[in-house]
Amino acid sequence: MCGRFAITLPDEAMAQLFGATPSNDLPEVPRYNVCPTTQVAAVTSAEGARRLRPMRWGLVPHWYKSPTDGPLLINARAETVAEKPAFRAACRERRCIVPASGFYEWTKDGEGNRLPWYITRTDGAPMAFAAIWQDWSREGEDKVDGPTVAIVTTAATHEMAEIHHRTPVILEPDDWAKWLGEEGKGAATLMTPPQAGAVRMWRVGREVNSNRASGASLVEPLEA
Repeated sequence: MCGRFAITLPDEAMAQLFGATPSNDLPEVPRYNVCPTTQVAAVTSAEGARRLRPMRWGLVPHWYKSPTDGPLLINARAETVAEKPAFRAACRERRCIVPASGFYEWTKDGEGNRLPWYITRTDGAPMAFAAIWQDWSREGEDKVDGPTVAIVTTAATHEMAEIHHRTPVILEPDDWAKWLGEEGKGAATLMTPPQAGAVRMWRVGREVNSNRASGASLVEPLEA
């Protein structure tokens, strides 16, 4: 799964990378501990124009009466995203890309302590997570007031499988247009794990176990 990530690219750099027009209310960057239910930047495409927009991480299906009316849907499994009622319409009509610099995953030691790892691309390029989105709004205290998003995950292979059985779907630049629906059908073929050698990972300090932790030190390799 993907439950935390980092994004360090400035808004203008993200917009230029994806050829998108940035909104003026994007969440602040850099952020080294992006958590569910917070705002993230996402790339959408409509009528030939891409936008970089803020979205709440945690897709809220249209039938939810409040954002907490059911499970927190931060991830959507690639194997079932086209079939699950909460995701299938979004998978067909509302695919997007969530930029990231890297993400965190956890293993456990013999005593059950959670040991965090940071995963990023081997080539140093930004990551582009495949994602889907859904507008949701209700009047009242729990009003979300905007789009919500879930990151698509798939079975891990190669390096990632050593620390977790799931991984975000990381799109290559040549695949962005197809995922965004700009090049016809075939998006389902993109929901695959990273190729061997595409990512690298290292242990980081346990400070990131807290969703309140912040700062560049969170992604620094743990000293032996």
